[in-house]
Amino acid sequence: MAKPWLSFIGMSDDSADNLPAASRAALDAATVVFGGPRHLALADVGERGRPWPVPFSIDLVLAQRGKPTAVLASGDPFWFGVGGSLSDHLDPGEWQSFAAPSTFSLVAANLGWRLEETSCHGLHAAAFARLRPALAPNGRLICLLRDGTAPALLASWLTGQGAGDARLWVMQAMGGADQRVYQTTASGFDLTGISAPVAVAIALPRDIGLPRCAGLPDDSFAHDGQITKRPIRALTVSALAPRPGEMLWDIGAGSGSISVEWCLAGGQATAFEQKPSRAANIRRNAQDFGLTHRLTIVEGDSHTLLAGRAAPDAVFVGGGGTVALFDKLFALLPAGTRLVANGVTLETEALLTSLHASCGGSLLRIETAQAEPLGRMRGWQSARPVVQWNVTL
Repeated sequence: MAKPWLSFIGMSDDSADNLPAASRAALDAATVVFGGPRHLALADVGERGRPWPVPFSIDLVLAQRGKPTAVLASGDPFWFGVGGSLSDHLDPGEWQSFAAPSTFSLVAANLGWRLEETSCHGLHAAAFARLRPALAPNGRLICLLRDGTAPALLASWLTGQGAGDARLWVMQAMGGADQRVYQTTASGFDLTGISAPVAVAIALPRDIGLPRCAGLPDDSFAHDGQITKRPIRALTVSALAPRPGEMLWDIGAGSGSISVEWCLAGGQATAFEQKPSRAANIRRNAQDFGLTHRLTIVEGDSHTLLAGRAAPDAVFVGGGGTVALFDKLFALLPAGTRLVANGVTLETEALLTSLHASCGGSLLRIETAQAEPLGRMRGWQSARPVVQWNVTL
C-alpha cells in the first residue's frame, strides 16, 4: 500500500512543540498545511499554511492529492471534525490520522463528568433546536459553539425551552495557556468578553425533555386539525417500527407528526404533502423539533413525486390512499418494505379490507373515546374509528 499523502493532525490549544513525535513528523513532512488561522499560528508553519476558505470547502485539499499534505484540527479530527468530511472523498490508505484529546474530553475531565454518559454536539453551523431531542431530566450536554457570542444565545434558547435553571460552564481555549472556565445559569447568563474556541457544558434541571415513547401531545405540533391524533399516532408509529438510520415515506403527511416521531426515534423521513399551508406546518415542526437535517418536505402530488427516489424502509399512507397510489407503491417498493395505511372513510376502509384479503398482513380497527362534559355530568365522546392495515411487502 502506498504511503498516505494526507495527514490529519489533532492539536490541543497549545503550541506545536507539545505535539507527539509522530504528529510532529507528519507536520514537518507536509508541503502544504491547511487549518484555521489559530491552528496555523500555533503550528508556526509559515508560508506552507493555507487557511480554510470562506465559505468552507474541502476542494482545495482534494486538489493536493498525491502531495504530502497536512490538515490541522482541534483534538480528534474524526470527532465532529474535518476528518469525516474529507475521508468520504478518499480511498482507504490515502490518509493517516493523529488524534489529540478532544475538547469534549478536556471539558469532561475538567468537570469530572463521565463522557459516555454525556451528550456531545457540534453546533458550529447547526441551529440550537438540534438539541431539543437531547434534552432530558438531569441530562448533561457538551456543545462546541461557533464564536464568542453563541453562549449567550444558547442560554437564551435554553431558557425559552423551560431550562432556565440549567447550570452552564462556558469553557474557552481548553488545553491551552489561555484556558478559561466560567460558571453561570441559563436564565442568569451575563458573561461578556468570551472568544472562540469556546464550548459550553450544560447540566439540565429535572423537569425537561421530550418523552421517549411515541405519542406526543397533539399541541406539541403546529397543525390545522389535520393530524394523526395522539393514541392513533402511538399505535401507528409502533406499527411502523422505526429503527435508527431508516428512511420513511410519509404520504399525505398533514402536520408531519408521524414523520417527526419517526425522526425522533433516530430515522430520516420524506413527508409528501399537497397543500402549501400544511407543508408550511411540517417545516415549522421540523424546525421546532430540531429535525431539519432528518426531515425532508416534498410539496405536491405524491403520485408524480415518488418515482426516482431511493427506496424507503417503511411507508405510511395517512391521507389520499387510493387504488392508483397503492398500485404505484407496489410497483416501486422492494420486498421487505413495511407499509402501514390508516383510513377513516368507508371507501378507504373497503380498500384496505380488500388489500388485506389479497396481500395479507394485519388489519386493525381502532376505536377511542374521551370523557367530556355532558350537562352537569360527563359522558364518552367517541372519535371516528380508524382502520389500520399493516403489511411487510
